[in-house]
Amino acid sequence: MMDYKQYRNLLDELMAENKTTGPNQDDWLVDYAKLNIQRMKRWEKTWKPDEKQEAFLLSIETPMTWLTLTEGWCGDAAQIIPIIDKLAQVNPLITHKLLLRDENPAWMDKFLTDGARSIPKVIFIDTDTQQIYGSWGPRPQPARELLKTLMEKKELPKEAVYSQLHAWYARDKGNHTAREFMQHLREAQARREAGKPVSS
Repeated sequence: MMDYKQYRNLLDELMAENKTTGPNQDDWLVDYAKLNIQRMKRWEKTWKPDEKQEAFLLSIETPMTWLTLTEGWCGDAAQIIPIIDKLAQVNPLITHKLLLRDENPAWMDKFLTDGARSIPKVIFIDTDTQQIYGSWGPRPQPARELLKTLMEKKELPKEAVYSQLHAWYARDKGNHTAREFMQHLREAQARREAGKPVSS
């Protein structure tokens, strides 16, 4: 497991060798990973939680771990994980850890999306008991709907599809990501307070 800083350092070190995470090192994937580093840098500089989000995060009074499954080549992860990490930083009782999907299939296969190993996926864990109280991912609902619509237009090349998806992230400015994530966090925290884990 890594924290966000270690993850970012890993991506930068791999990119210095013209590589990315995972077994597939095709040129197009490495080029995509390079773009993702720029996307993460942008969010690191520009995004911050609002007062209501901060207030709820600070209301969490017992240690919690957010475990994120990711890969450096994943465009959605680049748009989402910096925001998740900034939310985690609000409360010192929250620990944000990251795992590479392809190196951790046992974790990934517990949290499939429609049968697929879609990332990023964030898992809410009680740090003391290691019980799991929920998860969120791989992307906000409007982004899921947009991608589905674009994929149905079979005449669109893959590059055009993902260009429009990333344009949506840029326009949204992290709002849907943070709002939807926080809703899932509230639900997970309510289950935790009620002692009703989804698994352990």
